[in-house]
Amino acid sequence: MDRLQVSWLRELERSITGRRLLSDGQKILVAVSGGLDSMTLLHALRQLAPAHRWQLTVAHFNHQLRGRAANGDERLVRKTALALKLPFVTGQADVRAEARREGISLEMAGRKLRHAFLAKTARARGVPVIALAHHADDQVELFFLRLLRGTGGQGLGGMKWASPSPADASIWLVRPLLGQSKTALREAARAAGIRFSEDATNAQIEIERNRIRHVLIPSLQKYCPALTETVPRLMELAGADANVVTDLAERWLKAKRRTRFTSLPVAVQRRVIQLQLFALKETPTFDLVERLRANPGAPFSLADKRIILRDPAGMIHARQTEITAFNPARQTLLLKGVKGRAQIESLTIHWQIERKSGATFRAEPNAEYFDADKVGPQICLRHWQAGDCFQPIGASSPRKLQDLFTNTKVPRSERHCRVVATTNRDEPFWVEGLRIADPFKLAPSTTRRLKWQWARD
Repeated sequence: MDRLQVSWLRELERSITGRRLLSDGQKILVAVSGGLDSMTLLHALRQLAPAHRWQLTVAHFNHQLRGRAANGDERLVRKTALALKLPFVTGQADVRAEARREGISLEMAGRKLRHAFLAKTARARGVPVIALAHHADDQVELFFLRLLRGTGGQGLGGMKWASPSPADASIWLVRPLLGQSKTALREAARAAGIRFSEDATNAQIEIERNRIRHVLIPSLQKYCPALTETVPRLMELAGADANVVTDLAERWLKAKRRTRFTSLPVAVQRRVIQLQLFALKETPTFDLVERLRANPGAPFSLADKRIILRDPAGMIHARQTEITAFNPARQTLLLKGVKGRAQIESLTIHWQIERKSGATFRAEPNAEYFDADKVGPQICLRHWQAGDCFQPIGASSPRKLQDLFTNTKVPRSERHCRVVATTNRDEPFWVEGLRIADPFKLAPSTTRRLKWQWARD
């Protein structure tokens, strides 16, 4: 095998020393998957190690997702470490089982377990830094992945050249290849004859990151050929700006005498709220941050049975909500005649049966129309109860009513007060505050329609 090109290696060395990613004489754990990126990084660090007195250890994590192919990757990395006369450590875990257990994606489960293994290995060997093989193309993919998910400036800053491990903040992750494109890595590996494996899952378009890699980015490169250069620059600028905002927010939170929260720039207000939500282990979605920022003193319900609010001084407070029992109140309604009225607690229902003559009807506040024959002659008015499922109009299948309340941000304190109307088969066709049920909507075959109007006292 030829040695890596001198010019490419010097450029990499300048990135490492210029950004102070690695110190001379340092112990380094190199995370190697067996793919092009990590194998090229391993060979590069091995060639640079004598000049900087680096002590390298090779670490490989088997995700147990690709059967024989995954075992082949492990053998390749082990064999390469042996050829380079470097210590080798391997670990493995059932990523699929972890994803099911935690209710997260395979990608998130793999990342969590991989970082845990790397941090544990680094601690055991007294290694303060882990070298990862993320490169410029990874940054571009991450940029669009986060952009499409609606992240803010902090997220658009992307991966940093150096950052603490998510599994152990005392151990640092460094990414020496962030300034290198995938093309440059491939050319360097080819010239040096570096062996590596190809992960077949990287070609699966159903994976979101792969669609960005193989479809979106090539399309955009037709308009901007230098995309892998311009996007990382934008990310670095966005990240630097976001760091300033974060610094101002942290200083404000730590200050003994604070300026008025409302006098802070909006970006700093948002970051102040985000940092407090992180401390509460709550995801700082844009909607939640904006509601807290714009509504001092207003309580909001969270999915984990907590109430959260921002006081006028800008501080976030959370408390556990009391568990509310299901409301047993119910009322039977018989659709006799052409119209009528019913009452359940503070909600009044007015109903009317109309012959459908093909004429359109005028939309009115708090009024819906159903196929009367699908609903049937007997209705039960009650409140939400355990196990209720509901299929909103336009949805392909029923969903748990509890999940619909969560997704539509109905406060927990209100859920037990919402009235549900069911058929005599106990099928909900209307839920107060939600869209009507799809199986009971008007259709071309409808001959009688039920006008349903309600009001709260």
